[in-house]
Amino acid sequence: MKKILILLFLINFSLQAEVIKKLTFDGLVHISKEIASEMIGIKVGDDVDIEKIDSAIKILYRQGYFEDVWVEDVGNGEIVFHFKEKPTIANIEVSGISDNDKEEVLSMLGMRKGEVYDEEKATLSGLKIEKYYESQGYFDTVVEHTKEFINKRAVNVKFFINRGEEVVIKSVKLCGAKALSYSDIEPNIANKEAEWLPWMWGFNDGKLRLEDLPYDSARIKDTYMKYGYLDAKVSTPFLKAYLDSYSATLTYNIDEGKQYKIGSVKIDKPEDLNISVEELKDEMVLKQGDVFDIDRLRRDIKRVETAVADLGYAYVRVVPDIQKRDKKAIADVYLRVIPGQKVYINDVIISGNSRTIDRVIRREIYLAAGDLYNRTDLKDSKSALKRSSYFEDVKIKEQRVSKDKINLIVEVKEARTGSIGGGIGYGSADGLLLNLNVSDSNVFGSGIRVSVDIERSEKQLSGKISFKNPRVFDSIYSVGGSVYREDYEGYDYDTLTTGFNVSVGRRFGRNWAGSLSYVLQDVQYSNFNDPTINVNYPDTLKSAIIPSATYKSTDDFYLPREGIDFRTSLEYAGLGGDAKFIKSSTRFNYYYGLRDKIRYDLILRYKSQFHYIVDNGYIPLEEYLEMGGIGSVRGYESRSIYPTHIVDGSTVYGGNIMFANSIEASFPLIKRVKMRGALFLDYGMIGQDNFDYIRAGTGMVLEWVSPMGPISLVFAQPLLEEAGDKTSNFEFTIGRQF
Repeated sequence: MKKILILLFLINFSLQAEVIKKLTFDGLVHISKEIASEMIGIKVGDDVDIEKIDSAIKILYRQGYFEDVWVEDVGNGEIVFHFKEKPTIANIEVSGISDNDKEEVLSMLGMRKGEVYDEEKATLSGLKIEKYYESQGYFDTVVEHTKEFINKRAVNVKFFINRGEEVVIKSVKLCGAKALSYSDIEPNIANKEAEWLPWMWGFNDGKLRLEDLPYDSARIKDTYMKYGYLDAKVSTPFLKAYLDSYSATLTYNIDEGKQYKIGSVKIDKPEDLNISVEELKDEMVLKQGDVFDIDRLRRDIKRVETAVADLGYAYVRVVPDIQKRDKKAIADVYLRVIPGQKVYINDVIISGNSRTIDRVIRREIYLAAGDLYNRTDLKDSKSALKRSSYFEDVKIKEQRVSKDKINLIVEVKEARTGSIGGGIGYGSADGLLLNLNVSDSNVFGSGIRVSVDIERSEKQLSGKISFKNPRVFDSIYSVGGSVYREDYEGYDYDTLTTGFNVSVGRRFGRNWAGSLSYVLQDVQYSNFNDPTINVNYPDTLKSAIIPSATYKSTDDFYLPREGIDFRTSLEYAGLGGDAKFIKSSTRFNYYYGLRDKIRYDLILRYKSQFHYIVDNGYIPLEEYLEMGGIGSVRGYESRSIYPTHIVDGSTVYGGNIMFANSIEASFPLIKRVKMRGALFLDYGMIGQDNFDYIRAGTGMVLEWVSPMGPISLVFAQPLLEEAGDKTSNFEFTIGRQF
């Protein structure tokens, strides 16, 4: 700028009385001469005005493209603007950090290839990197940058990062806390104490997270409000850092106040809203006399909103008013319902599906153009799309079009439905399990599923090819089928099974479905273990039809907290072939979560199954019933409990009637790693026409939803055990539903 001022001073006098005859721009690259002329507001024919020229230089310099700008009078009324432009960034390099961090760091620099290099901006980018690592818990990070000229107009910019040390929180102190302890607030805060295995997945590493520190006080306050302490006061955290050891302590001063209970609960709604207040109250969990819980109140507000929104009021608001009676520590809850106007669906717009056909998505959406808005329908639509396995993520946004109309924007992120994969599992009954699968659950985006499975364990080798169209021509009907072959080594004999099945199905509402299947299979027997028994089992051909019905309303696949999973079928064998029998099979699972009732994530489960076979001429050996192991009565080896009797001179291994029950109570152990425990009692009966064999088992299960899938460790103790029973005190499975 000194150079500019000196030049201006030297030419000041000579320029004062001249008229500009020619205007020249020398050295421009990033902007055109026409744009530069327009910017400065000086044109040929104007009088030379030193103030205008000074202002023009400042305007051009502020564009950020130039290191220097100066003006020269070459005589005869010609004014020349000279420019020295800044170089362009040809490349940006980051070193000193892992490859995983480089992408994140490059995105925050605010500098890109092709931009003009600016020294101040590069310095600011270095500070951003330091702040980023500080927010991640790294202190004393040093960032340096250099520029290397490739030519006169291009540079490489290099950032050298020396990442600092992590500060680890050794303790979190709650001064004044009596009702709650650190373990109560720990799940909700970001800055936690380091645990004894900080390097292990699922344990707190104790790293200081400065970005979250200002919000942890509010999180502690919110935790107190979940326990009824509405007047609780939590100070800002006092952080004491020891940079010699890179450790720290956190201290909060807390005044808990009184614990409030719910007094009256009132709901105020417009008279013309066609829903009863009592129905709305029934939707709520908080009742008079309960300890106030802000989290439950929020969920109750959501329940009331949903009940009203299901009547078409898409923009319903429920405004809470909590009136405290301090002396009695009572909180009266008033909810004011503001329904707004009824809303109809204007259009359903699908986006994000590059492969899946629009109609495949639309058939799972329970709202269409012209329908009255319904929030439950919206939720069920989202759940149905997620259950389809076609999509990694589903979002349904509401776009207001007018006072009484909205668009539903269905945004999907497609999953990789075609795969070639394998798996390794283990079960104490079947040992090591290897699986190879080639499948596509969304062939050509049509929703058709095709798969090839091969499975190998110590007792079994099987293969299966399957096909299913769940919505034929987008209707409520389905078709499917499979061919399979299985070689199984049992306790008393081996079987080789080959067959195929075809089925047609129909949906009845959102939870019910029915199907009719046809099965044709051939079974060959071999390797009977007891040579003294007169064995007379020819190869058997079965031809059967199987009508079935299912009902499913559970809220999760692997770990349901509520709902019913019901399946029943009736197999009729005798449409040709050797097998002639009728088999009834029913399974009923009921899940009931108590999290909202008792403020504890306890899940009660009842599981039962009933099977019965009627002999219409010949029951093949493998069709008889067996009991024991996971899925029936734990504490005994799999399929090891059954009666034996003589039929036509040959020993039959198995019964024709079985009833098994299981009662479980599942409770959390380590929430952050999704590990739970469960106590169980199994009781089962099996026999030939009567329940002659009664067995029971009890024990505990460790349940873990791991990155590999659900894992169950079963520690069982048999009850009602008799001599000769094959017992099992430990079982281990991967991939089964809890």
